[in-house]
Amino acid sequence: MIHRLSDVQSSNIGKNTNIWQYCVVLPNAVIGNNCNINANVFIENDVIIGDNVTIKSGVQLWDGIRIEDNVFIGPNVTFTASAKASTPFFNLSLASNSKKISFAIISPIVFL
Repeated sequence: MIHRLSDVQSSNIGKNTNIWQYCVVLPNAVIGNNCNINANVFIENDVIIGDNVTIKSGVQLWDGIRIEDNVFIGPNVTFTASAKASTPFFNLSLASNSKKISFAIISPIVFL
């Protein structure tokens, strides 16, 4: 199901995948089977998402990101490749055959 209020430009969407309102999926993105892409997600061109992936609201996936099968990405997760980011860097291989890239992982702060 592709929600009528989303902007899905890619034809590379797997079976039984749901893409909810206000998502943008650029033309060369690849999304696997049985995925759930929640509202307000941006997926750039050079992104590959495996099968059985859940991406919660507010996530941005930029060129070069590879998500393997059976992955959950929580709300508002942002991946950046900025060498000048002030947060710690981690070497992540988001797919078994991808090169390692330094990313800063930024998540919202919750005060209780």
